[in-house]
Amino acid sequence: MAPNDVSVSESRRSGTRIVVGGIAAIVAILIAVGGVLMFTLPDANAFNARVERIFVENDQLTADAELKLLEVLAQSGTAFADVLTSYRIIILILLLFAAALMVAALVFLVMLVMLNRRMAQIERSGIEVSSLIISREENTVYLNTMGFKLTDAMIETLSVLAEARLDDEMLTGAQIEAMISGKSEADCDEASGATRIKRLRDGLGNQIVSELLVKNIARRGYVLAIDKGVIEML
Repeated sequence: MAPNDVSVSESRRSGTRIVVGGIAAIVAILIAVGGVLMFTLPDANAFNARVERIFVENDQLTADAELKLLEVLAQSGTAFADVLTSYRIIILILLLFAAALMVAALVFLVMLVMLNRRMAQIERSGIEVSSLIISREENTVYLNTMGFKLTDAMIETLSVLAEARLDDEMLTGAQIEAMISGKSEADCDEASGATRIKRLRDGLGNQIVSELLVKNIARRGYVLAIDKGVIEML
């Protein structure tokens, strides 16, 4: 596995661990806060219990006005109990929303950090090839989403290199020349294979530069396909 792939895998694993740990910490904190809020709220039936105690301790209350007052107090206690119950439900809903928002914020933050690391790796390594398709019929190589026209000799050289890469092999210039020309390796020299590699680099490199850096706008001219804000003249 290439060092770049290893670093990306390690970044993903570390990001996953951070997300899992962060979510667990958020849930634990919110559960603790919710528990404290629930236990610190007064008992919903405390008011009714106090009114009932007044009834029990004051048997001499027989006047209609006094009884009416106690009924009003009892009704107020019931309303108070209903309000506290609704408060508990509202607090629970708010805690759930807060947990969802905090988890989402943590996930997005970790994703941004991983994306920034990935972009930094891409900037250091240059062009990242996610797809390479060689079409012998069209004499075209498709690099990611871009297609580049090559000569027959360049296509053969690139095909030999691609097959060797699939087999995890490295080829010398003489081996490349032998595989393309069909001659024996002993009859081929290193310079011939090196020349083929140079032509492939020049042909493919020029087109990549044309596509990614120096663009040719039809009937208008040439322009650098970059943001002018990144240009510095020293």
